Amino acid sequence: MLSERKLSAHTLAALLWISFAVGTINAQVTATVSGRVEDSSGAAVPGASVTVTSLETGAGRTATTNETGTYRVLSLPVGRYEVKAELAGFKSALQTGVNLAVGEEAVVNLKLEVGAAQELVTVTGEAPLVNTTTASVSGLVGEREVKDLPLNGRSFDNLITLNPGAVLYNFKAGASVGSGEGAYFTVAGRRPSDNLFLLNGIEYTGSSNIGITPGGVSGQLLGIDAVREFNVLGDTYSAEYGKRAGGQISVVTQSGSNQLHGAGFEFLRNSALDARNFFDQKAQPTDPRIPPFRRNQFGGSIGGPIKKDKMFLFGNYEGFRHSLGLSNVAFVPDNDARQGMLPCNVIYTAPADRTANCPNLNAPVRVPRLDSRMLPFMRLWPAPNGPEQVANGMATGVAKNFNNPVQTIREDFGTTRFDLNASDKDTFTTAYTIDDGHNVSPLTNPFFATIADLRSQVLSAQETHVFSPQFLNTVRMGFSRASFNFDSPELDTTIPPDITLFKGKPPGCLAIGGASCAAVNNITPGGGGISGRLYNTRNLFTGSDDVQLVRGKHQLSFGAWVQRIQVNANSAARNYGEADFASLLTFLQGTTTNWVGTPNRTFLYWRSMQGAWYVQDVIQLRPNLTVRAGLRDEFTNGWNEKYGRAAQYVLDANGVPTSDPVTSTTRIGKSTFQDNKATRLFSPRVSFAWDVFGNGKTSMRSGVGMYYSLLDNLSFQMNFTAPYNVLFAFNNLSLYDSPLPPPVVPGTALPPFCAPGVPNPCTLVQAQGVQLNAKTPTVISWNYSIEQQLMRNMSLRVAYVGSHGYHNIIDIDANTIPQQICNNPAGCASGGIRANPPVLVP
Repeated sequence: MLSERKLSAHTLAALLWISFAVGTINAQVTATVSGRVEDSSGAAVPGASVTVTSLETGAGRTATTNETGTYRVLSLPVGRYEVKAELAGFKSALQTGVNLAVGEEAVVNLKLEVGAAQELVTVTGEAPLVNTTTASVSGLVGEREVKDLPLNGRSFDNLITLNPGAVLYNFKAGASVGSGEGAYFTVAGRRPSDNLFLLNGIEYTGSSNIGITPGGVSGQLLGIDAVREFNVLGDTYSAEYGKRAGGQISVVTQSGSNQLHGAGFEFLRNSALDARNFFDQKAQPTDPRIPPFRRNQFGGSIGGPIKKDKMFLFGNYEGFRHSLGLSNVAFVPDNDARQGMLPCNVIYTAPADRTANCPNLNAPVRVPRLDSRMLPFMRLWPAPNGPEQVANGMATGVAKNFNNPVQTIREDFGTTRFDLNASDKDTFTTAYTIDDGHNVSPLTNPFFATIADLRSQVLSAQETHVFSPQFLNTVRMGFSRASFNFDSPELDTTIPPDITLFKGKPPGCLAIGGASCAAVNNITPGGGGISGRLYNTRNLFTGSDDVQLVRGKHQLSFGAWVQRIQVNANSAARNYGEADFASLLTFLQGTTTNWVGTPNRTFLYWRSMQGAWYVQDVIQLRPNLTVRAGLRDEFTNGWNEKYGRAAQYVLDANGVPTSDPVTSTTRIGKSTFQDNKATRLFSPRVSFAWDVFGNGKTSMRSGVGMYYSLLDNLSFQMNFTAPYNVLFAFNNLSLYDSPLPPPVVPGTALPPFCAPGVPNPCTLVQAQGVQLNAKTPTVISWNYSIEQQLMRNMSLRVAYVGSHGYHNIIDIDANTIPQQICNNPAGCASGGIRANPPVLVP
């Protein structure tokens, strides 16, 4: 894997595009109310008391308007509020219907009329359609959308694509230790791996080697009844956001309130009204018309007060049960092939040989040079129950097997949240979420299946202390854990345990008529997957401290973030073994094209420490013009193996290994990197928002910023570098006459590595690793947007969004020819480099 030198990308969005994001420091889980208090003539009213009160919990916060009549109330929990302004000599003004969303800055302007303070003027507010502050977040999926929009599967991440610029990158990933179960999204043209999910401000991670997007074994992101709302921050977000350069998906869970509330549900899907599809075939005459299907999703939630206005509790549970009969067509050896006989035309392919040896081209004959030791492996395929496959009218020795195995999925999701209003100055929130599931998905060969077990947990705690209405501090601690276990065992328990490639393990995989078990083959692979009993656990310990200070026209924000990462991986590939055969004939003769496996596995323990600090100022230059300027610095100590087993190959200036990558590893130590380039990653960010006419109906906004994607998931590239988890590979040898005939005993010493002077058979090693001086992937992004309210409930936004990315991680092309220095300009070949001056030859 290399750090790509430069990669440019420009994303254009014409209508309804996500603009830049927040300006408040705790925008992940809170909101802000700001505005201006005026008298009847439009003059500013300084010294007015403005109280913002939650209609759900009764908690209130008070601020005082400054000399320009403006106020700002920071770090408010999301929910429904009312805002009241009071000053001696004026009637009190109350605005109701203020709904605060995560990351939002709601502008509430109040007008005071001369009169007795006991008199109250009430105004019912409407949600503004146009964002006029830098603290507004586009891409909000609010409580109404989360609760009311129909979702097949009740996976709330399906709502992410409601936001312009957010695109589903691919289908839901299947059970795989490599890709994980979460859906992949690209936001603003960034890579799916650049996205970051936050649950109540704490990272919500997946566990697989490549894709760390959260998701359960059902392929869904459950818990929609526990989600209040979420934001998709797509581009040029402010300095408190970091670690990844892609979309920041900030999810806030429901909380309890002064009113007891709850719900219960049961959703059922089944095959009662399903139509038969083309591939539905009865494996047995007594089978149902179509494979049965039943899915139950059930659960409930409840929330309410423990002590009114003080303590609140919310809990949610959702269960997912899925049973689906699959419609599979497997191609298996026919009954004659199972006895060591094949059609004569398969054995003799030349016309002359067929004339001499095949009076009947379709008649089965004994395979010449039959290796009888291969016949027991026929137990790895089900018997045919369908017709013989023919090619050009001739039998092939292959027949169909129709089967309807049942896929079963169990997943349980639960969350609980506790809120405490300890005093007027202190609030405390803690939440715990867990998702646990088990997925058994039979393969096309019904004797085998992939089994995935996944458990994700997020624990968060947050305390906010208000020193004064203009000065507050928020401390947040959290723990995230995702553990993934993957296996590919046999479902047919009658298969003898000695029919296996590696002793004491499931059979492994046999591919016939294809390059590998992962490729398209003439015959459905025998055995299960090439790998199993793979474990990957990802632990994140996170802490942050954020300060907000309002001084006149300035809202200052500064803070620090630190995260400890642990990845414990036992994920060596092909640890069950794989044998590939060119044809059914060579299979029966025992001659492989590839015989590969990893008999000796090493559990690796990866560690990383990452951190950041930032400062930011939001300046109210004019009542209708706000400028935000921030600076963030991120850093990491690299990617380290706890016991000093980070193996790497050292490359010269031309990208050529300084030693043979097949025979040796030139560097083994604690750190993946020889030179850590991520110790000082400064990222400036600037933006402005202009309420053009001062009426909140027309805005112009723009911003530019630099963002980094910290390298926090490199174990997949580092787990298979020699001398750890070495994959042996033999080519074009007899399976049983190879240096490692099956069943291979784990722990067996491997033959010498292939090298000049080492005769065959020898062990090939797959060279993997990471560039020793890899730089951190970087994105510079910018945008410009115009937004106009057209009617009371309609607005239009037109925006341009651009980005430039470089140092992105890519796979190296193993067949690249190193560039050569050429001292003879007349004889330099294309792709070479002239010595003087050093210019690439076109």
